[in-house]
Amino acid sequence: MRQRSLAQSDPKAPSAHVEEWGVTFSGDSRVHWARLTVPGSADRVAAEWLQESSRGPHWLGFLADASDLLAGTLDPDMVPAIIAQVVVPRLASWCAVYTADSSHGPLRLVYLWHADEARIDGLREQLAEMDVASADTQVTSAIHLADAQVLAVPLMARGRGLGMMCLGRPDRFPDEVIQFAEDIGRRAALAMDNARLYAQQAAANRALQRSLLPPNEPEVPGLDYGVIYEPAGELNEVGGDFYDLFKAGDDSWRFAIGDVCGTGPEAAAVTGLARHTLRLLAREGYGVAAVLGRLNQAILEEGERARFLTLLHGDITPVPTGLEVRLVSAGHPEALRLRPNGKVEAVTTPQSLLGVFHEVVFEADTVHLDHGDVLLAVTDGVTERRSGGRLLDDEGGLARMLAECAGLSARAVAERIRRGAAEFASEPSQDDLAILVLRAR
Repeated sequence: MRQRSLAQSDPKAPSAHVEEWGVTFSGDSRVHWARLTVPGSADRVAAEWLQESSRGPHWLGFLADASDLLAGTLDPDMVPAIIAQVVVPRLASWCAVYTADSSHGPLRLVYLWHADEARIDGLREQLAEMDVASADTQVTSAIHLADAQVLAVPLMARGRGLGMMCLGRPDRFPDEVIQFAEDIGRRAALAMDNARLYAQQAAANRALQRSLLPPNEPEVPGLDYGVIYEPAGELNEVGGDFYDLFKAGDDSWRFAIGDVCGTGPEAAAVTGLARHTLRLLAREGYGVAAVLGRLNQAILEEGERARFLTLLHGDITPVPTGLEVRLVSAGHPEALRLRPNGKVEAVTTPQSLLGVFHEVVFEADTVHLDHGDVLLAVTDGVTERRSGGRLLDDEGGLARMLAECAGLSARAVAERIRRGAAEFASEPSQDDLAILVLRAR
């Protein structure tokens, strides 16, 4: 319950004139509070909390709520803002959070909050003159600042200094407030460190993922193509799906779309092996079937680190009537050809996946794409998209979806398939997704 000062006639209201007052209930605890103007300084506002014990249920609830807020984000830029707004105005009139890029780097102000927002700019100018580097980096200390008592609480987590939380108020800090500030500081530092570690891992995963994708998009005479790649999982974890399109010779280009079992660094290692092996052998003049045979042996030679791999690999040669494509499907979802009249047909012969059997011989299928024909290749993140007990590709679901794309550009077809997979089920996909569309111009 909250009331403005107009309700001073209420029997529960404070006897003195206050700006605002109320009653807060937390479990079995009832807290009467009031906000009033401090005599002698009309612009300084203090909060009065009436509680029998400062260590009672109200403050325990405050610490629990603070912990929940701090644990609720893994964005390193949000944590300082949460820190400041947790402690103001409960513990101080204002809070400044400083961080350092390294344990020995200079401190810089990253967030500032004041109970009176109109005073933030003026306070920022004052803090520019304050020597925050003089504060003790191991224990709570005081810093001199005109017209304010400043408490500097080190932010330490896992033995490393992350920054400083500076609290300010016009009067001295009671001992219990200092204890609460130090408690909040420990929780805040741990939340900040967790957010930084999470961000670093996410950045590393994104960098690794980029290294496993084509560095550029080549121009292929007579070919219009579109690709979509969406990794699934936490942090956009490095996925097991991949694709590639590259020049293999003077008049020949290669494409590949594959799916490594699993995700993370182990899957990324096999993905990297596959991409580099495909490119190297293709440029050495090996045909698509021979390339897959040698890649199969290379994966098996990885021993316990090996992961099985499904792969569709093909060779594109421009011809006067369109495109000549030789391709091999090693345990991969079948490739589909869409004619301009809407007819859809499978064009690959299922063969053994990679990384399982030693004695495997692959054979290439030859497919001709007339002008306007479309070749669609996807990973099982599309075909096995699940809605209840149904899969997207049950009873030719993918072929029906592709038939509706007649006349579209390659990029539009890829986007239509992606949107269809997303809309097939209400819940987010738990599998990586890759779509490769080749269209003969």
